[in-house]
This record gives sequence, structure tokens and C-alpha cells, in this order.
Amino acid sequence: MSEGVRAMWMRGGTSKGGYFLADELPADRDAFLLAAMGSPDARQIDGMGGADPLTSKVAVVKRSERSGVDVDYLFLQVFVDKPVVTDAQNCGNILAGVGPFAIERGLIAASDGETRVTIYMENTGQTAVATVATPGGRVTYTGDARIDGVPGTSAPIRIAFRDTAGSSCGALLPTGNTVDSIDGIACTLIDNGMPCVVMRADALGITGTENPSDLEANAPLREKLEAIRLKAGPLMNLGDVTDSSVPKMTMVSAAQDGGAVSTRTFIPHRCHKAIGVLGAVSVATACLLPDGPAAEVAKIPAGMQKTLSVEHPTGEMTVLATLDGGEVTETAILRTARKLFDGTIY
Repeated sequence: MSEGVRAMWMRGGTSKGGYFLADELPADRDAFLLAAMGSPDARQIDGMGGADPLTSKVAVVKRSERSGVDVDYLFLQVFVDKPVVTDAQNCGNILAGVGPFAIERGLIAASDGETRVTIYMENTGQTAVATVATPGGRVTYTGDARIDGVPGTSAPIRIAFRDTAGSSCGALLPTGNTVDSIDGIACTLIDNGMPCVVMRADALGITGTENPSDLEANAPLREKLEAIRLKAGPLMNLGDVTDSSVPKMTMVSAAQDGGAVSTRTFIPHRCHKAIGVLGAVSVATACLLPDGPAAEVAKIPAGMQKTLSVEHPTGEMTVLATLDGGEVTETAILRTARKLFDGTIY
């Protein structure tokens, strides 16, 4: 560790973290990453973490040996205040930086114009295809695409997801039900890339338009959500989730700014200032289940190709869902990324 490890720090979507080549990480990977981030410490003062789960993330990337796949991507969440590094979930925001990182590291040759990078997500065993802007055969981070939760504009990165249903839980609806009642609350237990418990905000005594800080200060709400989460874990084939970062807890209400639905999400103990990419995909899918609590408050557009604007505390995230026979067959999302530095971390 004293000699340092090559790393690239990137903003991916609305998250930020370190990107590493798998074969360059030391044998004591987790201990190294905890030290690199400065965990456990609420300020992460002795590392690169930003004292927030959204800025304490890691992507581990390698050239893939799988047919039709360019690179393998393992996501690791480094806890801020605990000595924990977990691969229990995926991260679609950090995923946004994997394509550019793979090209920059020479794992895949860039085309002139744009480059498609097929990515195997090791956490869930699913595949995504990222389309990266590469004018002149080089990655560019400059462009006109804007995503809420990130200032300014960047080059667009379109990410299409393949076969994400049941990625962690074994089925889109692991209980087989559109609605399950837990502690008297109607819930949709769903996994379309991210295990989520989706509930109506008003069922929990809130409007669903509150600031995240106000919701975090609501101790009775946090206790109720955690009680539901602990019971949902086994029902979702996740087992005991006491020390797990999944499932995410999403409360939905009517959209406030012309979108499909409004959301407030605990991830699972902090209220997200935005919403995760795969969390948005799972919530958007829940909105398309006619009998679920999300459908009761969502505004769904007509047609087989649906554009669903999922509103969150700092804006919205648009999910494109393709349906066939009433089932979601493909989802795609627009993200951006930016390289912050490339160097050595100690």
C-alpha cells in the first residue's frame, strides 16, 4: 500500500468514487479500500471519501472473458462509518463511468464518433450496454446532456439494461405478488436491477415532497421503514438484511413537476438526495403494475414504449421502458460521467 495503487476518480451519474483495474488492487483489497476512503469515520477525513454513501463507492473493472462482453464490472460500497465493504448491490450511477474508464485504460478500442461498451455486472449477473461519445477515437466528457443532481452539462451516456428482472432476488416480484402487506402497509417488493420496497408516501404519514433532511430527522418514520425493511428482506430472498444496504425503501406520491411519479428513497438509512439509476428502473417498473401502490399515484403515458420521468428531491430521472404483452422487456436511461483525476492513491 505504501507504493500506491493506480486509480481514476470519476463522477458517475449522481455518485462519485474510485475506479480500479481488478489486477492492480492488492490482495487485502477491502482493507486497502477502507483506508483509501478513510473509513470508518463520519468525515472520512483520512481518505478520499466525501462523508456520504454516494461519494464512497468503488468500481473494479477487468477485460471480460465472456462471449459478447467487453468488460466485467464489480461494484463495491464502502461504508462511511463502519469498517464494511460490500458487493451486496449494484450501482447504475457508478456504472455510467465504466465505459469511459474501460476505453481510457485500453480495455476496448474506441471508434470514431461513439463506442458501445458491453458490460457484465458481476454483482447481479446482468449485462448493460453503454454508448460513449468518442469523437476522433477519444473519450470526451464535454457535451450538452444534463441530468438532475449534477451541475452543468456533459457528454451523454446511454445505458440499456438487459434481463435485469430478479437480478438479486431471483424474480421481478420475489413473492409472486404485486402487493404484499407488511405492518399494515401495502408494499410492492420488486427487483428490476435493484431490490426495492415501494410504498405510498401517504400510507406512512408523509406527503412525499419533504426535504431529505426532514425525513432523516423523522425518527418514527425511520423506525417504521426499518421494521418493514427487516421483514421484507427474507420475503425478497435476501435473508437477514440487518447489515445490508438493500432493499432500498422508496415512498411514492403524485408527481409535482409533470413527471410520472415523485419519490423519496432511503438507501436504506439515509434519505437519497436523488435516486439511484437501477432504483429508478425498479420504481418505474412498479408504476407499470396495475394493482400496485405506485400505479395508484403514477401518471402513465400511453403506448408500448413508455417514457417515465421519475421525480426525486433534486430533479428527475427519465426511464425508457419497452413493453411486450404487458411485460417490461428492456429499460434504458441517460447518464453522464466526468473524469476527475487519474493518478496514484495511497
